[in-house]
Amino acid sequence: MSNRLKDKVAIITGGATGIGEAICKKFVSEGAKIIVCGLPSDPVEEVVNEIKEEKGEATAFEGDISEAGTAESCVKKAINTFGKLDILVNNAGTFQTVASTENFPVDDFDYMMKMNTRSAFLMTKFALPYLQKSRGNIVCTGSEAGTIGQPDCSPYGGSKGFMIAFTRGVALEQIKYGVRANVVCPGPTDTQWHDTDVSPMTVEMETDILKGTPMGRRGNPEEIANVFAFLASDEASFVTGALYFVDGGISIGRGPAGEYVPEKYKIIPVRKLKLKHSKEGLNSKKVNRIT
Repeated sequence: MSNRLKDKVAIITGGATGIGEAICKKFVSEGAKIIVCGLPSDPVEEVVNEIKEEKGEATAFEGDISEAGTAESCVKKAINTFGKLDILVNNAGTFQTVASTENFPVDDFDYMMKMNTRSAFLMTKFALPYLQKSRGNIVCTGSEAGTIGQPDCSPYGGSKGFMIAFTRGVALEQIKYGVRANVVCPGPTDTQWHDTDVSPMTVEMETDILKGTPMGRRGNPEEIANVFAFLASDEASFVTGALYFVDGGISIGRGPAGEYVPEKYKIIPVRKLKLKHSKEGLNSKKVNRIT
């Protein structure tokens, strides 16, 4: 523990599964007090209890933050519990449907925009008055898909393109208050989203993604969380409006570069965080694979 986030208070949305769980546990290991925010169907309480077992400070908040009243309540929960807010991590989002654009259901598009973009806007809106007081910062979860697109789920890439432009707009607008805002763009990560047995992602999609990833493997959620911790810390005091690609090189890939990586380098590294819910992000959620 380096205590880079000692005495900081953070809200992590989508904090109970996948990359979000890793962010929560990384932040706590760095000294932060956190609100673990997730849907009622997510293992929010379990993550909070696991953090407390390791002597960390965490409080649960369950609800749909794409609704204005719920988002405002989440921010107030942080203030009422810890007295301030230093960091907002807009990590909540969904990847529930795979279909070509002409076949993509309108209802699924609306749901994806609601969960991926509206939630980030609302949380940012209600958090900013408190972040201005603390000279805090925002870290949003983007994706390489936000810059290069996502075939067979084009709305997902569009939603992450919004996250990038939105966060950069906030960074420019809020710097006069000392508030920073940055984006982490993960690539393929070892979560349930890439488990083709339960994810809407097809085996062909997953194969092509890994072929196109120069490092030839998925990332470990902790590898992604490490970058969030840096950007949220005072070590990144001169960083705002930045995109940090943590994607194994997929955003610069040309052709099937991942096929040429020796097998020994394709092994996903074991990290230190005790992650129990990285493969639960799609549990109790409807997924669609339309061919």
